[in-house]
Amino acid sequence: MQADLSGRVLVLDSGVGGLSVQREIKRAVPEAGLLYLADRAAFPYGDWEGAALRDHICDLVKSVSAVWQPSAVVVACNTASTLVLTALREFLPVPVIGTVPAIKPAAEQTRSGVFAVLATPGTVKRDYTQDLIDDFASQHHIALVGASGLAGLAEDKLAGRGVDLEHLRREIAPCFTEEDGKRTDCVVLGCTHFPFLREEMEQVAPWQVTWIDPAPAIAKRLVQVVERGDVATGCDDLFFLTG
Repeated sequence: MQADLSGRVLVLDSGVGGLSVQREIKRAVPEAGLLYLADRAAFPYGDWEGAALRDHICDLVKSVSAVWQPSAVVVACNTASTLVLTALREFLPVPVIGTVPAIKPAAEQTRSGVFAVLATPGTVKRDYTQDLIDDFASQHHIALVGASGLAGLAEDKLAGRGVDLEHLRREIAPCFTEEDGKRTDCVVLGCTHFPFLREEMEQVAPWQVTWIDPAPAIAKRLVQVVERGDVATGCDDLFFLTG
């Protein structure tokens, strides 16, 4: 599907994690107007039961789209994307771009054949995540790490409250494993909140790894499905908060 960006691109996530995606979109398409929907009322998405989360997001996007009429929608959340993309595409007449764990890029970049997917518990347990592993990384050793506290730490950091480094260390420790004398060399950041903690993760990690952030690939995908020549200029970015 092709569409122009004569209106705003709607980017949504629970809380502010999806701002890591929005900043990459702004770099790729600086002239596009962006509406960021921070669904604080439902934070964190990873704690929701699947069907309830799907219904909640569909209702929310319907109501916001009726008012703002976006020219594209970006679901800047791995957990939500594994559930809602098909449903959103059934009623939205514009492109819908999702966020999925960067398992394929990790499988291409790892040299040891050992990497980790650091995500929310909801993303880790989805069949979608396992399907990506089966399709692109079945011969690799992968640690699937469901971290329940990292999104909250990212929210704390962005609110100026600082980061509990010991808590962070405990959350990411299962990512670092050894298999047959080879150890983790890549960590997929499977939640859009997590890139905001990258500096702190590097501080507490037991050894150096490549941190794989999917945000640039999401922005690139958005550019691929829209006609950049029709982007409107002078359209202010907005931040919309629920809850």
